[in-house]
Amino acid sequence: MRDGIRTALVGCGKIGDTHARALSSLPRSDFAAVCDPVTERAAELGRKYGARPYTELSEMLEHERLDMVSICTPHPLHADGIVKCAARGVHTLVEKPLAPDLASCDRAIAASRRAGVKLGVISQRRLYPPVLRMREAIVAGAIGIPVIAILTVLGWRDEGYYRSDPWRGRWDSEGGGVMVNQTPHQLDLLQWMMGPIDELFGYWDNLNHPYLEVEDTAIAVIRFKSGAMGSVVLSNSQKPGLYGRLHIHGSNGASVGVQTEGGSPFIAGVTQAVEQPINDLWTVSGEESLLARWQSEDRENASSHEVMTYYHERQIFDFLEAIINDRPPMVDGEEGRKVVELITAVYRAQRDGRPVRFPLAAEADRADYDGRIGHALWSHGTPRAAP
Repeated sequence: MRDGIRTALVGCGKIGDTHARALSSLPRSDFAAVCDPVTERAAELGRKYGARPYTELSEMLEHERLDMVSICTPHPLHADGIVKCAARGVHTLVEKPLAPDLASCDRAIAASRRAGVKLGVISQRRLYPPVLRMREAIVAGAIGIPVIAILTVLGWRDEGYYRSDPWRGRWDSEGGGVMVNQTPHQLDLLQWMMGPIDELFGYWDNLNHPYLEVEDTAIAVIRFKSGAMGSVVLSNSQKPGLYGRLHIHGSNGASVGVQTEGGSPFIAGVTQAVEQPINDLWTVSGEESLLARWQSEDRENASSHEVMTYYHERQIFDFLEAIINDRPPMVDGEEGRKVVELITAVYRAQRDGRPVRFPLAAEADRADYDGRIGHALWSHGTPRAAP
């Protein structure tokens, strides 16, 4: 490995700017190139950060001696980018989710493993201080054994958001709706805190976005392998957006919780300010009085720990350090697959009308995209029979 890690970016859209900002400023990152099929967009981001622009990933990999690439393309393109980079011996850090379907996840993981390169998935909410407090409390046994988890994300996306990029709101180019795009981070926290899933049943639909193909709402009930239970409610249908919260209740009666989002979930390149994440529930014996202090501390972090960029930068730094020290990244491909597995189970549960047992394998013999296509139970106010 050269002293500097030669880095690049593919996908010069809204979240691409966040990655470019980090890669151009972090120590040991020699930010060399950007790539996007839209020539003007690649040129603009390249000028902004002093990187050479390309319109084809293969060309960029051919002409640049790269060590690492951040992949910020639309979700269905993630796996192809990872496979191309792996074939060149290039490590990849991909935006959430790893891919919209399990077959693509497996292809990306296998290609990276064969090439001996690292694959990481952006899950920067794991680094939020109130999230880390929850994780540490659970690992330390402060709530006994986690027995109930409740994840609720009630946000809003309007028509302007979906029209802001041509790939949004379609199965072929976005891969899904609120589960695939707006809430993988929160689903990641759920499975990270609670451990492996045994069984899931769920529903999804498009309740008030008739101009979209994808779901704007999903619910699920979960039995974890530990015996714990969970409920999930996800929606892009509450104006102007309420909150995103994960609460976990333990066998000793204590509870811990985090509000990761206040109001509608963050929109990269659009949102100007977001509420600081805070612990909004804490009844651990002897620690009840700490909640107000922690909330004050976390809100004061806004000046130095800007939510929209700071935690991305920390995870990208971790990935660079993983390359340098030849260790696993904070969130690897297998961890990223777990979120896609959970999402896939919701789609399949509604299609099949029964709970889905874990683990899930990719479906090679069906063409309905894990039940996404043609299996909604409610069509913009008109109920219809289950398939």
